[in-house]
Amino acid sequence: MARLTNSTLRTVRFYEEEEGLLSPTERADGGHRLFPHSELEKLKLAAELRLAGLSIDEIKELFTLKRGATSGASASAAVDARLEEYTRRVGARISLLQRLAHDLEDARAVAKRCHSCTDNHLFPESCAECRTMKDAGALPPAASVLWDLRR
Repeated sequence: MARLTNSTLRTVRFYEEEEGLLSPTERADGGHRLFPHSELEKLKLAAELRLAGLSIDEIKELFTLKRGATSGASASAAVDARLEEYTRRVGARISLLQRLAHDLEDARAVAKRCHSCTDNHLFPESCAECRTMKDAGALPPAASVLWDLRR
């Protein structure tokens, strides 16, 4: 399970023993837990949801919504409502990450301008006075912060 999901044994044990999200079907002769393929898929989804920013409690709730419902219609409505909320949150996170990736890429371009810097009388306190930085025009926020360019 750990190897197939790029997780650690500790993560698999945590999801099984601490959180009760995974259930082995049996143990091998050497004591290794054996999981059905469905548990592998559950671990993959849980790991991805965690990376997307959902909490363990939110994941546990999502995985148990169907079992806690009294009918297919109520289960469907509950799962749909949660998935709508999580889709919105993941979308907002994607937007943030895309904006941040663009800002960091722009900051890299600014930093690359300084690869051949030999003007040590300005570095590091007065980089904002350097002709290279002045000619750069409007700087991305990350470059201004990382290069300490208070303009």
